[in-house]
Amino acid sequence: MRRLFPDEAGALGRPSRKAAAAIEPAAKPTEVTGQSAGEIRAFRRSLPMALLKAREAVMARFRPLLHEHDLTEQQWRVLRALTTADEFRAGELARVSSISMPSLSRILRTLEKRGLIQRGIEDKDLRAAQISITPSGRDMIALIAPHSERRYAEITAAFGADRLATLYGLLDELADCLGGPDGGDGDEE
Repeated sequence: MRRLFPDEAGALGRPSRKAAAAIEPAAKPTEVTGQSAGEIRAFRRSLPMALLKAREAVMARFRPLLHEHDLTEQQWRVLRALTTADEFRAGELARVSSISMPSLSRILRTLEKRGLIQRGIEDKDLRAAQISITPSGRDMIALIAPHSERRYAEITAAFGADRLATLYGLLDELADCLGGPDGGDGDEE
């Protein structure tokens, strides 16, 4: 499709409706680069909304599985993060799981009541708790993991392995570029 640039429009005159429909207009600055002359970018070009839309499409595959095991998305993220190290301090766990400290406190209480995690006192700082996953928590991970991996296989088949690898790389680069948290070793969900 040929783009019609503003200087051409004046020189060529106004195209017919049929011709105008066949001509792709040049991208507006607000659609590509953000605000221009007090305008806001097109909603469909809002990066937070695009990321949220993709997240919701992905989580729609996982949510029913988590609900079958009476887990929220955030509880699952905490359990998954806890499988990557022997123990975490709460602040570090909040950072790697991208959960606020107040929310993490509530999640930890729930998971501890269910026997999926445990809190211990740090030797060097008695005020700090060390959080770790329990054998029951590991059993829960083992129970859900094969079903989770099936969902990943479906996503990979639908989107393509190469494209998915590229997407992971681009998302990591975006977070690094903007100074976001690294989220751990890159193997978490």
